[in-house]
Amino acid sequence: MSLAVDELSERIRLILGEMPHVREQKMFGGRAFMLAGNMVVAPMKDGSLLVRVGKEGMDEALSQPGASRMEMNGRSMGGFVVVSGDAVEDDEVLAEWVARGRRVAEALPPK
Repeated sequence: MSLAVDELSERIRLILGEMPHVREQKMFGGRAFMLAGNMVVAPMKDGSLLVRVGKEGMDEALSQPGASRMEMNGRSMGGFVVVSGDAVEDDEVLAEWVARGRRVAEALPPK
């Protein structure tokens, strides 16, 4: 795992604290933070952050600095955005993105 993933993961752990039903799972070549089996966020190798925003939250999320559509194999993945590493350097901004992903994951049925 890259240093960027490890550093960002540690910052996310501090934000999530002792929240029940949160676990880490290997995903996308790194790790994803899951809440009751639903992905909240996932630090990426390049230092960016994959965030679950839900289809209803896409437009608002994409209006934020550093956010772009998540693409995999040339296809846009609905309900997910990638936030650049520069945009999540600030702890408050990172906490806002994690909270956004947590709210969406909490609204989904547990897996």
